[in-house]
Amino acid sequence: MTTIAPDTVSEVLERVMAGERMSDEDALVLLRSNDLVRLGAAARAVRDRVTNPNEVTFIIDRNVNYTNFCVSDCDFCAFYRLPRDPEGYVLPKSVIFRKIEETLGLGGTALLLQGGHHPGLRIEYYEDLFSSIKARYPIHLHALSPSEVLHIGKYSKLTLPETITRLRAAGLDSIPGGGAEVLVDRVRKIIAPKKTTTAEWLGVMREAHRQGMSTSATMMYGTVDTLEERVEHLRRLRELQDEQPGFRAFVCWSYQSGGGSRRGDDHQNTTAADYLMMLAVSRLYLDNFTHFQSSWVTQGLRIGQLALEFGCDDMGSIMIEENVVRAAGTAFRLDTQRMVSAIQATGRVAVQRDTRYNVIKRYAV
Repeated sequence: MTTIAPDTVSEVLERVMAGERMSDEDALVLLRSNDLVRLGAAARAVRDRVTNPNEVTFIIDRNVNYTNFCVSDCDFCAFYRLPRDPEGYVLPKSVIFRKIEETLGLGGTALLLQGGHHPGLRIEYYEDLFSSIKARYPIHLHALSPSEVLHIGKYSKLTLPETITRLRAAGLDSIPGGGAEVLVDRVRKIIAPKKTTTAEWLGVMREAHRQGMSTSATMMYGTVDTLEERVEHLRRLRELQDEQPGFRAFVCWSYQSGGGSRRGDDHQNTTAADYLMMLAVSRLYLDNFTHFQSSWVTQGLRIGQLALEFGCDDMGSIMIEENVVRAAGTAFRLDTQRMVSAIQATGRVAVQRDTRYNVIKRYAV
């Protein structure tokens, strides 16, 4: 790795801390610097400016994968099954209802509902499912990644605005940022050639924001992407947030190999330090994002706690249920008390929030 002169890093951080917007070149200087301590301090200072420095939020929700049938055939995914595979499934509504009732019983407020690109499901399936859920339960539907939205529209012969309008009317509250991977088409053509292009992914979020919905933004790095391409990903997110605000939070994580994904050994050997560097630079670069989530589910609890010193203000979900990352061989889980204890161990107040970052409960130290 190229070593960057300390004074160059100091110059970049001085400008950023003074309020100057970071350039792509600045971001690359920091990512190549290996100066983890100073980057962490700067990212934490920015986090403390825009969110409560004494609090860390988390949410109780459930990640339900309604189907694992998928025709996108992404070579990094160990979760999906091709149509007619005997291990494939579509969850009955009764099973989804039971999972929602369990979530509400644990104090949960949201359902993260995502699945594969099932070739046999049309928009009427989602309208029926969403409206049935909303008629029965007071729960926030954070559902369908951008690629799923496009898939539904394509197979239902609808335009993107029509698709989102109908899904919203049926009960869709917000859209998660899944499937972003790295928003550079060179990378996407290698790891997920049948999935959305960069422009398509951004287009779904732009239209959702235009219709008044909020979304989240993600980045999965560490496959075939370069540092320059990671920065391009951040730039595209920042530009869209400038143009049509609506991103509520950002979360990044490193690619998780194993569990049957076809990527095999053809990926980068990322480390915890790489993750913390990427996180800190993202906090400094994405100056129009408020909330940054720790990816403790993929990185482990200790690194998840350290992420709070590198720009994160939120620990995400306790993950009552999670299948995609688990299928890749990573399986970190927490209950509410352990989440609260993990936050309190960093010297901060644990705050349960809802999807829109409204406070549900503050836990006494």
